[in-house]
Amino acid sequence: MVARINTVAFQGIEVLPIDVQVQLATGIPAFSVVGLPDKAVGESRERVRAALHALGLSLPPKRITVNLAPADVLKEGSHFDLPIALGLLVALGVVPADQMAGYAVLGELALDGAVASVAGVLPAAINAAERELGLICPAAAGGEAAWAADHAGRIDVLAPPTLLALINHFKGAQVLSPPQPAMEALDGPMPDLADIKGQETAKRALEVVAAGGHNLLMIGPPGSGKSMLAARLPGLLPPLEPAEALEVSMIHSVAGLLDGGRLLRRRPFRDPHHSASLPALVGGGLRARPGEVSLAHRGVLFLDELPEFPRQTLEALRQPLETGRATVARANHNVAYPARVQLVAAMNPCRCGHLDDPALACSRAPRCAFDYQSRISGPLFDRIDCHVDVPAVAASDLALPPPAEGSAAVAARVAAARAVQRDRYAGTNGGAAPVTCNAEADGEVLARVATPDEAGQQILSQAAERLRLSARGYHRVLRVARTLADLDGAEAVRRAHVAEALSYRRIAPGR
Repeated sequence: MVARINTVAFQGIEVLPIDVQVQLATGIPAFSVVGLPDKAVGESRERVRAALHALGLSLPPKRITVNLAPADVLKEGSHFDLPIALGLLVALGVVPADQMAGYAVLGELALDGAVASVAGVLPAAINAAERELGLICPAAAGGEAAWAADHAGRIDVLAPPTLLALINHFKGAQVLSPPQPAMEALDGPMPDLADIKGQETAKRALEVVAAGGHNLLMIGPPGSGKSMLAARLPGLLPPLEPAEALEVSMIHSVAGLLDGGRLLRRRPFRDPHHSASLPALVGGGLRARPGEVSLAHRGVLFLDELPEFPRQTLEALRQPLETGRATVARANHNVAYPARVQLVAAMNPCRCGHLDDPALACSRAPRCAFDYQSRISGPLFDRIDCHVDVPAVAASDLALPPPAEGSAAVAARVAAARAVQRDRYAGTNGGAAPVTCNAEADGEVLARVATPDEAGQQILSQAAERLRLSARGYHRVLRVARTLADLDGAEAVRRAHVAEALSYRRIAPGR
């Protein structure tokens, strides 16, 4: 007899059905797991053996073979523990085979029989709904599975805390209550824009990039407030739409970062250190995990001290920033993660940071600024929509009372502009994904909605010649101008909008 249990494997956020086949045969006692398992899957033999022993069950002295089909797909992760254990229990006659046929199963087993949380429960639940199967998952991940069950299709979700509780449920000795959907709360504190004194130009730029989803580069001396400004951008952005929340939460679920199985509602804010490796930033590693650019999908990726990042790492961001996808290439397959982010970068004007202050600047100024800023390549610089100088804050500004306008007022204007863009681009696709904001508009869509009036076109043409704007830079100016018009409530892009958009554009540093 061969017992069969449904489970899944992951390639990025894509879910692949896996058939766990368990056979007990006569012969020399052994316990083998085949089907291209990685080390974590191979070690499941000892975890399953210990968990069954904790329940008072011993494996028979037979040859036990566990096959994970299809055998040519790499199986990674500890979530195969529970399917293997249930396959053994079906083969031993402890659990009825017909009841297990209607479920997909994933979960890690502790040595005492507890079912530990694993990554990927949310995409697994959605896949189970598509296959018209129920789902058995750890209790700690029951919230995300229940949310998927409510929105992807009515499926039966079992979230047992222990293997014994699951066995008792199938035997009728215990009833497992269905888990409740869990969502992240929105009432937590957020950094407020009113905490920043001065820097009115930078605050205006922050409002513009929040309204249109644009990339931003801030250049200024140490202590001028660049990091504080970046940290307040998420508080200006609207909450995730339901479809966006699902997409973002699936990435975090695969990475094992959903806290308590609660789906995300706030836009992510990721701020990796400048020592981050290329796989950590773009994705990769042993299991091709999502990188910071994918974990920040539909949110903000903040890169402080931009020139201090390794050049190879920064150059790897060029494709994700343009296409909205991060692709990790492997010899046998490619894994693609969504990576539609707002890049917010901050840097000093030179290594010492005091280029504009003769009293503090080093002896190599201005040559040190040329060398330092040249670490940012022209193609990467060209992909940033808005560039703003953040000068040092004067002591007189610090002594002033807090500004009257905080994040709430700015967020209201941002939400109104985003609502206009959402209606404008409804049903419009930009490549593989729908267009949701001005920063994603391109080609014919951009020409249709962002063509300026005659005076605006004239100043744009003159600036394009003088600043030597590339085609990409030209279109990014149009996108920012369209956002400025949306903030003003204007139907057409006028000269004033183009002029302000051009003020956020500068020649590449070090050029």
